[in-house]
Amino acid sequence: MDFQTHPVTPDRFDDFADVVNKNRRPTHCWCVTHRLRPADIDELGGGDREQAMRALCEQTHPPGVVTYRDGVPVGWCNIGPRADIPRLAHSTLIRPIDEVPVWSIVCVVIRAGHRRLGITEHVLSGAVSYAAANGAPAVEAYPVDPPGRMDQTMAFVGTRRMFARAGFEVIGATDAVASRLPRLIMRRHL
Repeated sequence: MDFQTHPVTPDRFDDFADVVNKNRRPTHCWCVTHRLRPADIDELGGGDREQAMRALCEQTHPPGVVTYRDGVPVGWCNIGPRADIPRLAHSTLIRPIDEVPVWSIVCVVIRAGHRRLGITEHVLSGAVSYAAANGAPAVEAYPVDPPGRMDQTMAFVGTRRMFARAGFEVIGATDAVASRLPRLIMRRHL
């Protein structure tokens, strides 16, 4: 199997959409919530989240990466400089641990029909490589640590084990919770 990961530039937008919102439903996720306030969505996309995400894909640092397995888009990772992700940059619950200008992972999606096949490891590896190629000194993620299995049917924040397998280490905890579970701060230095 051949895995490749690429930034979600305008020419790859449909591949991204096939992973996160195959039927292009306007009420479903377009992965803009962490990056744009409602006023920004109105400005960039006329209130349309798909159009706002298309506009984000035209930026110098597209909002994430798409992973392909044998040419088929199978995974998405929302990653970028923490300072460029307003929900994190202004969060009082997920505060920075130090002054390192980290890149942050806020979402990972594996396309339906491709889950439980080890795709996540390839998505995270590609996302980390993308961050490193753009000068990131480290990548952070904010997973939960559930006592049992976590529902991962759509977008998810991930688990400690998932990120540990990708070389991330726990460096702290946040005041945020996801599904009543505390979130960790995990980091991988590049």
